[in-house]
Amino acid sequence: SRKTGQYNVQRSKGPAAAPGSGPGKAPYQRCSSQDSLDEQVMVDYFKELEIIQRSGDAETQEDEQLKVADEGEQEEAWLMEAGLATLFDESASGGEDSIALLSTLTRTQAAAVERRVETLKQTLRKRNKPYTVPDVREIFKPSPDSQSKQDEAESTHRSGSSKLEVEGMGNGAGPDVPGGGADAETDINLEVSFSEQALIYKEGLKVTQPQSEADDRLPDFRVSQDKTGQTKVGDLSAEDMKKVRRLVLIEMSALFDTCGIEVKAHKALKVKVRESGLFGVPLSTLLDQDQRRIPGTKVPLILQHLISHIEEQGLDTEGVLRIPGAATRVKAVCQELEHKFYEGMFPWESLKQHDAASLLKLFIRELPYPLLTVEYFNAFISVLKLPTKKQQLQALNLLVLLLPEPNRDTLKALMEFFQRVVDRKDRNKMTLNNVAVVMAPNIFMCKGFRSKISEQQEFAMATGTANIVRLLIRYQNLLWTIPKFILNQVRKHNTENQRKMNRDRAVKKLLKKMAYDRERASDKQEKNNEAEGGFIRVQAPQFSMVSMAVQLTEDLKASDVLARFSQERSLSVRREDLCLYEMGGNIKERCLDEETYIKALLELNPSAEWVIKSVQH
Repeated sequence: SRKTGQYNVQRSKGPAAAPGSGPGKAPYQRCSSQDSLDEQVMVDYFKELEIIQRSGDAETQEDEQLKVADEGEQEEAWLMEAGLATLFDESASGGEDSIALLSTLTRTQAAAVERRVETLKQTLRKRNKPYTVPDVREIFKPSPDSQSKQDEAESTHRSGSSKLEVEGMGNGAGPDVPGGGADAETDINLEVSFSEQALIYKEGLKVTQPQSEADDRLPDFRVSQDKTGQTKVGDLSAEDMKKVRRLVLIEMSALFDTCGIEVKAHKALKVKVRESGLFGVPLSTLLDQDQRRIPGTKVPLILQHLISHIEEQGLDTEGVLRIPGAATRVKAVCQELEHKFYEGMFPWESLKQHDAASLLKLFIRELPYPLLTVEYFNAFISVLKLPTKKQQLQALNLLVLLLPEPNRDTLKALMEFFQRVVDRKDRNKMTLNNVAVVMAPNIFMCKGFRSKISEQQEFAMATGTANIVRLLIRYQNLLWTIPKFILNQVRKHNTENQRKMNRDRAVKKLLKKMAYDRERASDKQEKNNEAEGGFIRVQAPQFSMVSMAVQLTEDLKASDVLARFSQERSLSVRREDLCLYEMGGNIKERCLDEETYIKALLELNPSAEWVIKSVQH
């Protein structure tokens, strides 16, 4: 029990026994100070595995085994996902868009693309197959203008390394050491490519060793304020998010490449799945059936109800996520939910809290495809191979952005819930370590994976997966943020696409006329701006307002615009449900952080328009 400070973990079979713990050895002691994650993992992690094993849902079928992609297949799939299929297939569509994307890449990102193109080229040559993969030197052959800019940029990178260190690169004192006192060790720089930062770090520190944290005292990483505002997942249009995902994939690969870590992607699972129901149903299927009932649903309703029920019963309950419900009762409740949930007939008042927690874990484990996805499963596990805690967070940030929207939203709902549990740790005895250790096997020991690893490997994974879960919980506000350097690349990508569209107009006369019209419109706009004496025009068509003139000052923030709008209009929506959007120019659509300085953003996107809309949180 929790009170005795120890567990009697069965050592006679399977994953419940920690390797090296033979008969007659004393059970692992639980440290009240929670100073050792390793000791705790040996107890709670394998206790949780034992519970999973006894529940009978851990069986896997032969056709569900995870398999690594063959040589060449991974590179081909990667290039297709990055939107660069034209680099190995001239008949593929999107050639102009690929060129625009390539023009935005940093040196480390370009190196990641080159590496995969070259690997694919060699693989096809080995197979004696005809191929149309271009020479990588031709792909990235810069124009004279861009070469001079690149040389200047690289010179800036080299000469400005001291600036990067101040902004979060580390100052030569070694990897992130908690309590070290150096500001650089707790600053996260979102303005410079993570892989570029890793390269500078690698060149500055010839030998780096992974650092491990053994307790809850993780550094308080912070992001320095950006006048153009932070961008969270959900702030951008679907069109721009596709560009974000392509760039993030390249950046994530470049980061691992720079640190010398090879990550092999698994092939997509081909399994028979249920087409309806609650448990064992793909997230996409669940959300489809939920959205027919409640439009706009982003997290499965069954998961929302289970979380709400656990919280309604009180998060002060000791061992709220650790103590399991009765296995036979949980199985019966699961079947009852399948039949009564959508009809609204399920008796929630009779569901015990620990049973609800067991059902929540069961829901995660029973997903036919892992919550962290088959494709990026190995990448998540490989995060802790990165040399510093900061780089581990940067990799997790990129991986979260790579997840499909249903997976990402569901993972966020879980992390927010886990944080609320941790917030009551003084009463429920569930510290960050406790929650991470208990939930790690439910998230990582997915179907098709457990039977592939040995008991020794399973033991080695215990600490690692628990550490990843606690990083996801502890730094979730940072991990669901889109780095500014990625957003800047999206802006450049959009600008390049617009430029190419204008240049490739078939009818030159029409192009000239359009240019002339744009000049006239631009001149007219400049005159309007001068006439208005430094004002911006804010539109709110959703609220039947043509426009509102707002004086542009150095200190004008998005929150100031929204506050004035709320004061001048009688609205049926709450002030917190309003958002000022940046629209047009080099971005499709972006919901602005209320701390965004409008003048600073206008310098970044001079052609932007400003629109107020209501949003659902």
